[in-house]
Amino acid sequence: MALDRRLEVLAVCGVGMGSSLMLKMTAEDALRSLGVDARVENTDVSTARGMTPDVVIGQGMHTSEISELAPVVITVSDFLDKDGLEAQLRDRLTDQGWLS
Repeated sequence: MALDRRLEVLAVCGVGMGSSLMLKMTAEDALRSLGVDARVENTDVSTARGMTPDVVIGQGMHTSEISELAPVVITVSDFLDKDGLEAQLRDRLTDQGWLS
């Protein structure tokens, strides 16, 4: 079952500034490579709690706080590792039936 709308992705960090912006750009590149139509936003953990994305991406210290926020939560350690993020997205989106 493919997703019949644009995927909503949230890049999260502690204060929603520099590192989440870097992660947002990496996620956009990875999703583009996968051919996934997605809207990627970046924000801080507190703001994220009030949002309803399909995918949350962030460091473990932040994703553990919001692990129930989205069907897919991906933990990263290197915000610039496009290939690593792409592999995780491919696996998790395929598991959800959003990517074949």
